[in-house]
Amino acid sequence: MKMLIGGRSVTCDRLTEVVNPYDGSVIDTVPLAGEEEVQQAITAAEAGAETMRLLPRVERSAILNRTALAIESETDDLAQLLAGEVGKTLREARGEVARAVQTFTLAAEEARRLAGEIVPFDGAPTGVSHFGFYLRVPLGIVVAITPFNFPLNLAAHKVAPAIAGGNAVILKPASVAPLTGMRLGEILIEAGMPPEALSVVTGSGSVVGNLLVTDPRPRMVTFTGSAEVGRRILASAGLKKTAMELGSNAAVIVAADADVEEAAERSMRGAFALAGQVCISVQRVVVDESVFDRFMKRAVEVAASLKVGNQLADGTDIGPMIDEAEAARAETWIKAAVAGGADLVTGGERTGALVTPAVLTGVAEEARIWKDEAFAPVVSVRAYRDLDEAIEIVNRSQYGLQAGIYTRNLDEALRAAHEIRCGGVMINDVPTFRVDLMPYGGEKGSGTGREGPKYAIEEMTEIRTIGIRRG
Repeated sequence: MKMLIGGRSVTCDRLTEVVNPYDGSVIDTVPLAGEEEVQQAITAAEAGAETMRLLPRVERSAILNRTALAIESETDDLAQLLAGEVGKTLREARGEVARAVQTFTLAAEEARRLAGEIVPFDGAPTGVSHFGFYLRVPLGIVVAITPFNFPLNLAAHKVAPAIAGGNAVILKPASVAPLTGMRLGEILIEAGMPPEALSVVTGSGSVVGNLLVTDPRPRMVTFTGSAEVGRRILASAGLKKTAMELGSNAAVIVAADADVEEAAERSMRGAFALAGQVCISVQRVVVDESVFDRFMKRAVEVAASLKVGNQLADGTDIGPMIDEAEAARAETWIKAAVAGGADLVTGGERTGALVTPAVLTGVAEEARIWKDEAFAPVVSVRAYRDLDEAIEIVNRSQYGLQAGIYTRNLDEALRAAHEIRCGGVMINDVPTFRVDLMPYGGEKGSGTGREGPKYAIEEMTEIRTIGIRRG
């Protein structure tokens, strides 16, 4: 596949292979862009930003709607491409395609109603003779840097609102899984996106990402990825707006009055979807000590029942991790936790990039698998005595993306929602729950800004205040 530079298909002499993480087979080759290609993309985007600024809302909306319809019509092909390069199962891949259709449709709706509001100048003594309002205007150029795990829908969450807000976009997909993002760029051009306003540039983060972030012409960088890389972007972005969706080690509280069996089943599925490589995967579960044994019995049953293997085969529940190096890291973290006194109740066996779903108890809080982002099919469970302790355990984390609590007690549910320091708290569900219209983002080390088309468009536009003096 080729890059898009200002809507044109471009390649270069430097190429890299994209492989299926299950068996290492080569799916395709893609260009490795350098400074020349990045400069071409930014120069094109400067012209594209002016084109987009003048594009009426109804036309932006139409482009986004046509994109949604095109994605839906290519569901099977996109799902195969997704599953092949990422390692997610075909069922998971089809789900992502369906969500991307929703994300573009939502952005199309928001493009039509993007507006400002009246400013009550006469609320101040010196403003009595004035009337005014503010507009929301495009930023100009938005750089979107996306991860490997949801290469279609997380690109949609950045690209679609940027277009709805009237911006030019440069998409830099993950180096290990760029193909779906490249196809998305082609679909957008086919749907009528002004060519000069869209580039999809492939290559390494250290080269392409760094050049895009440090160049003064883009007005915003929106990034999903690790906290380490996010901090580097913030340190070098300069005078730009940023939206950072970074790490997590999401926790669930299971109270004594919860539906324990349901909580166990949902927690395990929330822990092991996409081999645990989801920002809001369940990584920690704290269970009331009175129902701990019941929870563990059902949790182990669910974990042990999940079929691990070829993501393209029917009946597979968990495919490979993104590569063998990541799987080996997860195995090392599991072994280190066990060496530190944890009990590996089930799973944790590695074959190549495959890791069987692991459930641990008794994990020390200083263990990496408890305090850092595992991003692997592993979950740690521990008991608590009262809600104060449970909330304290959840909050003892550098991260704060989403959390969950299972309880029938409304007072305790709302108390947890107020006291847990996370961007989202799901009551009677796991933190892995997300719908694409909701505001989504984190506190603490989990980042800044919010996704969800309505909220992302606000991040991707600026306020321009208009004041009119009467008479």
